[in-house]
Amino acid sequence: MIRFFARIALAIIAISILMIASCSDKPLAVAHLQGQTMGTTYNVKYVLAEGEKEVEGLQEEIDAELVNINKLMSTYDTTSELSRFNQYRYSDNFEVSKETLTVVNEALRLARLSDGVLDVTVGPLVNLWGFGPNKRPEKVPTQADIDAVRDYVGYEKLSTTPTGLMKANPMLYVDLSTIAKGYGVDEVAAILDAHNLQHYLVEIGGEMRVKGERGDGSEWLIAIEKPVTTERAVQKVVSIGTNAIATSGDYRNYYEEDGKRYSHLIDPNTGSPITHDLVSVTVVNPSSMIADGLATAFNVMGWERAINLAEQEQLAVFLIRRTADGFEEYATPEFDKLVTVNN
Repeated sequence: MIRFFARIALAIIAISILMIASCSDKPLAVAHLQGQTMGTTYNVKYVLAEGEKEVEGLQEEIDAELVNINKLMSTYDTTSELSRFNQYRYSDNFEVSKETLTVVNEALRLARLSDGVLDVTVGPLVNLWGFGPNKRPEKVPTQADIDAVRDYVGYEKLSTTPTGLMKANPMLYVDLSTIAKGYGVDEVAAILDAHNLQHYLVEIGGEMRVKGERGDGSEWLIAIEKPVTTERAVQKVVSIGTNAIATSGDYRNYYEEDGKRYSHLIDPNTGSPITHDLVSVTVVNPSSMIADGLATAFNVMGWERAINLAEQEQLAVFLIRRTADGFEEYATPEFDKLVTVNN
């Protein structure tokens, strides 16, 4: 199965809407397309105007685009474009598609913005700690193990040219899973826009983007999950206008050894799992790819650094951290401007 190493701790739940009412209170049908991609599922819903039929061939068009993204960027497909670059052991230009180049350039921009916290070359460290395709390690890696892998990890060892990618270390390995699903959402949304659809919801593995309204003048509703492991519960129900939303958390994908908790989120600056109290980050942005990457970056940063950068860049960010008394929330001013809380 072609898939990406998914960020398992995504915490967005779509509120299902089977029928949507128009302003005249006459129910309008909602077309619902769904399938599998990137090791997860996708859902697309769009409102049909009165008397309107579903767009012919739309499912096939969406599936073809998602298959193409996998063939370009999957690390589980050994023949994908990105896998061939990872297997390439030279430092000269390796030509890639404009799609892959777009995603890598954005990944490097977000890496610089986050002071290297979002690092698409961190995959070998993720594997070392047992959160990649390999099984959990029999014992926690030693500092020597970590240092050996860090020799060929670091976004600064990856560069782009007008036509391709270059690696400073021949062992460099790139994994775009932190933003590839978001990119997929944006590309599906572009297909819907090309068909002049004005009211829709696109979701891939928890990454979501919505446009327009539900047909009765109300907005799409999205639930942000409570960061607990014991149950599936809702922390907050929001509407985000015409935007994308992504959440990253470390409260589901982790393991414990000798009483210590090891998160799947690895800080590239230390080579080890994060240990701070920030447990969930939600980002709202016009681009799902940007929201996807920033959610991970802020979660790795921790509470204070995330707040400082989000406010400095005027980003819409919602944080939850664990305290002795439960949980504490923080929303940036931009989040409060863009997002309506419905609970």
